[in-house]
Amino acid sequence: MIVYNLLFTIAAVLTGCGGGDDDSTPSAITITASPEQVEAPAAGGSYTVSVSTTGKEWGAYADGEFIKINTDGTLSQKGSISVTVAENPFTEERTGSVTIMSGAARKTISVHQAAAEKPGYNAPDGYQLVWNDEFDEGSELNSNDWTHEVQKDHWVNNELQNYVNHKSPEGRLVTEVKNGTLRINCFKEGGKVYSGRVYAKVREGWQHGYFEASIKLPKGKGTWPAFWMMPVGNDWSTNPWPMCGEIDIMEEVGVVPNEVSSSIHTQDYNHTKNTQKTHAMTIDKAEGEFHTYALLWTADEMTTYVDGKVQLNVKKSVLGSGHNQWPFHYPFYLILNLAWGGDWGGMQGVDESALPVTMEVDYVRVFQKK
Repeated sequence: MIVYNLLFTIAAVLTGCGGGDDDSTPSAITITASPEQVEAPAAGGSYTVSVSTTGKEWGAYADGEFIKINTDGTLSQKGSISVTVAENPFTEERTGSVTIMSGAARKTISVHQAAAEKPGYNAPDGYQLVWNDEFDEGSELNSNDWTHEVQKDHWVNNELQNYVNHKSPEGRLVTEVKNGTLRINCFKEGGKVYSGRVYAKVREGWQHGYFEASIKLPKGKGTWPAFWMMPVGNDWSTNPWPMCGEIDIMEEVGVVPNEVSSSIHTQDYNHTKNTQKTHAMTIDKAEGEFHTYALLWTADEMTTYVDGKVQLNVKKSVLGSGHNQWPFHYPFYLILNLAWGGDWGGMQGVDESALPVTMEVDYVRVFQKK
């Protein structure tokens, strides 16, 4: 790590207009900061920037998602900024900055970070991270990224849970961020079952990419956790399910413990006709331990993975290129949910003694081609 401890001064002229008989003259505000540049290693680190100004107060902001700052003494003429640089998971260098403001004066501290020797994320060659949630901040989902579904029981698939926005009527959490994971909780309250279903970037989604999540599945007859995708802004009157398409990266039902499956549904290939394209595999401790579930989606092909092993592969050249065979030509958004009962999850009944149960998610990451 190299940190340049150089002092840098900027002078900005503020021109004011005098009142009465007082002839005002231009005044200057200077900002002094040390260091003027931060050189961080790939592992990241924390740095302190000392600040002084001739103005009455000052503030600062960071430009770069990998940079976080805390300021001390912004209402005085002297203070400091704590700059935290996150670990760089990419094999390319990256740059950002911290800008200090006092009146009309500005001082920019450049932040440069070295590249990682090898990628910090498991993604195909040529793909870069475009969105992720590591669930390592706060106690609730970020509402800028996530949307809760709100629906009563039997809304779809004869499922028994009620989906609510964050909390049950008595205030119990159906989703919570805790100890670095997202927890989707399913429980019984007042004679009803409540759970969570959340959408990532529901208004934007992504068209093509590599999508990955690390998930620990719950145990119990009646559970039906899923990690899947549906189309953004779909007009259900003209493009209903299954014509619109559905991508199931991972599903599991507690009545068949540890058997995870992946499917796609289209107008010509769907479970109502028993023509859906699907594959299932049994993995050790899917219930109770974290495993990685992923989708690689290109214009011509989809492949899903479990812990890096191919689960399902489908090709447009085999299924057909028409909308009824391959409706995957627009953005889809990600879904995480924990259903209870229903046509599949409750195909042999449910065991309410298993409640409450939790689906735990360590991270969700989206990569696209550079």
